[in-house]
Amino acid sequence: MDIQLKRGLLDVCVLAAIKNEDSYGYQIIKDMKPYVEISESTLYPILRRLEAGDLLTVRTAEHNGRLRKYYHITPLGLKRIEAFKEEWNEIMSIYKFVIREETTNE
Repeated sequence: MDIQLKRGLLDVCVLAAIKNEDSYGYQIIKDMKPYVEISESTLYPILRRLEAGDLLTVRTAEHNGRLRKYYHITPLGLKRIEAFKEEWNEIMSIYKFVIREETTNE
């Protein structure tokens, strides 16, 4: 898969993972696991990039005597998810165009 496309998809997946409630790195990985495998070494750069783009915010809170970073989606992050949904319709149209000969020849 094209690296830029995959990067964009993973960004939206991470935003979707925190859409309904704040979460932390390990939990985000667990929540995404049924749908897409993502490692810590992939997740944390995405989180930093999303924070730099104002798509999420970060707060630190103590949990069991340790500090944990919690991520919260911003209104801009929610807009990104909505934009992705619209873009996905276009991507599906392109996909249908690409496979049209395969489906008509079967």
